[in-house]
Amino acid sequence: MLNSAVAKHASDLHLSAESPPVYRVFGEVVRDESPPLGCAEIDDAFSRLATPRDREALLSHGQVDFSYSLPGVGRFRVNAFKQRGSTALSVRILWPKVPSLGELSLPLVVAELAMKPSGLVIVAGPAGSGKSSTLAGMVNLINENKTCHVITLEDPIEYLHKHNRSVVNQREVGADTPSFEEGLGAALRQDPDVILVGEVRDLECVRLALTAAETGHLVLASLHTTSAAQAVERIIDVFPPHQQQQVRVQLASALAGIVVQQLVPRMDKPGRIVASEIMTGTPAVRNLIREGRTHQLYSAIQTGAKYGMRTMEQSLRDLYEKHLISMEEFKARSGIDPQRDL
Repeated sequence: MLNSAVAKHASDLHLSAESPPVYRVFGEVVRDESPPLGCAEIDDAFSRLATPRDREALLSHGQVDFSYSLPGVGRFRVNAFKQRGSTALSVRILWPKVPSLGELSLPLVVAELAMKPSGLVIVAGPAGSGKSSTLAGMVNLINENKTCHVITLEDPIEYLHKHNRSVVNQREVGADTPSFEEGLGAALRQDPDVILVGEVRDLECVRLALTAAETGHLVLASLHTTSAAQAVERIIDVFPPHQQQQVRVQLASALAGIVVQQLVPRMDKPGRIVASEIMTGTPAVRNLIREGRTHQLYSAIQTGAKYGMRTMEQSLRDLYEKHLISMEEFKARSGIDPQRDL
């Protein structure tokens, strides 16, 4: 089934009792024509993929995340969970090699953010929008061009980075460190130049990420938000009200940039392409964050093209005008009135 998923260019494989294998291909759900799977078959599949620690975690917590490698085929991120008393699997198919930012069709400003000596870079977007691939591409660019120490904190480890010009140490939450928070706190004592945080989830993780960015490290992190302004608000809102002004000042000082992305079905050939909103830490942007005027960030992005900034609408419009996505996708994702002239 994993071989079949790779052959179909699927992004995900779903296995659930009383259903045939289900693949997500270019964003669409496609059912296999084989007979439905039984509970025993899925339990057997899980046993083949999982370690004893993963099996124990499923029994204890009802769910578990782990990575799996199939030699000659690729790497996979697996989430096993219980549903209606049986085991189900959701498997994300990863690129067979670490992708470059060029292969991901990301603008050059993303590479510029990756090469900054310090600051906080946030990669945001909904689930399945390619955030992990973008972060891996940024680490890959650093690894190829800079001599530094990179520490990644991931849950689980998805892309494997070989030491190149940089030393890249990858730590998996649960196996190598108890949590993102403890791993991030420890990373500050491990002489890093770059720290990648798979996801900033709570107050302590955000606080440590800001501290690391303020103290001369480059911090790459992901968030589940759909705009740059939302990402700023999410970071500030995890703190209690009496701390939020201080956090605005910290974030304004530390922020290098925010990349928000989504994957859009292509019109020119099978597949999907990245549409991205970019906000960089210009003096105007920092001032708006510091003063709590996040509602004005969209206007700053609209007028910040010379700094590499663009709104999601501008990115989608560019893809449409290059005939890479359809009119219907542009309208649906930009929220523009269908009667509006393009």
